Amino acid sequence: MSDLGSGDEGISGSKYNASNMEGASSRNDFDTSGSAVEQELATKMLQIQSKRFYLDVKQNRRGRFIKVAEIGADGRRSQIYLALSTAAEFRDHLSSFSDYYASLAGQNAGPPNTDNLPEDGKLKSEMMIKDNRRYYLDLKENARGRFLRVSQTITRGGPRSQIALPAQGMIEFRDALTDLLEEFGANDGGFKGDLPEERHMKVDNKNFYFDIGQNNRGVYMRISEVKNNFRTSITIPEKCWIRFRDIFNDYCDKMKKSSDSTPITADNNLQTTANSLK
Repeated sequence: MSDLGSGDEGISGSKYNASNMEGASSRNDFDTSGSAVEQELATKMLQIQSKRFYLDVKQNRRGRFIKVAEIGADGRRSQIYLALSTAAEFRDHLSSFSDYYASLAGQNAGPPNTDNLPEDGKLKSEMMIKDNRRYYLDLKENARGRFLRVSQTITRGGPRSQIALPAQGMIEFRDALTDLLEEFGANDGGFKGDLPEERHMKVDNKNFYFDIGQNNRGVYMRISEVKNNFRTSITIPEKCWIRFRDIFNDYCDKMKKSSDSTPITADNNLQTTANSLK
């Protein structure tokens, strides 16, 4: 059976290592917002049938991750991003999918029979969740063969990014992932300690809530103002806290100096008036 059918519909991407690819929304969760250097630690290239796959281990201040880029024979390019812990989970799923594919290959010799396919073409599916990202793994079959489609979505919205791996290359891909994970481990890096508890304060008829959270972008503080049923919030990344505090302290000091000088000026004026009346 040929597995050239990995050309699933809807797969699109941008040029590998080009600026428009680096700006894709799927990458934003690993990006440094242009404020820090992204380091490439290792790379592997796989030629699976007519496709090339690049597995790049990268690192920034938020931790380590693997960028998987697919380049098809027709020049189409697509990519997904995996935290190292997600890559380890994906590797384990690849073993399961490979075993299932082997059982199918033993049962069905010859070209695929499209008459017996499920309506959506899916033979086996799994899902992975990492922070605000979901990964859908679908072993599919169409008239051209069997392939594993890996789709990455972001819960807060944004385009879906996906790659399609020919089923015959799943073991080779798994072994390449294993080599990288053995070298770099499955620890994503980033902050691992306990986060401070929520704080609250009330000023007149307003409530202010201070919440410390963490996602794949790092640690942040969310400050929410609640009045009646109206709520507004701002989010401050942990890397900006010191600068934010300094600016806030500067305004506090200036207001304090201004308020301290007011009564002194008033007292002086009273004293001058009193002296003039003597």
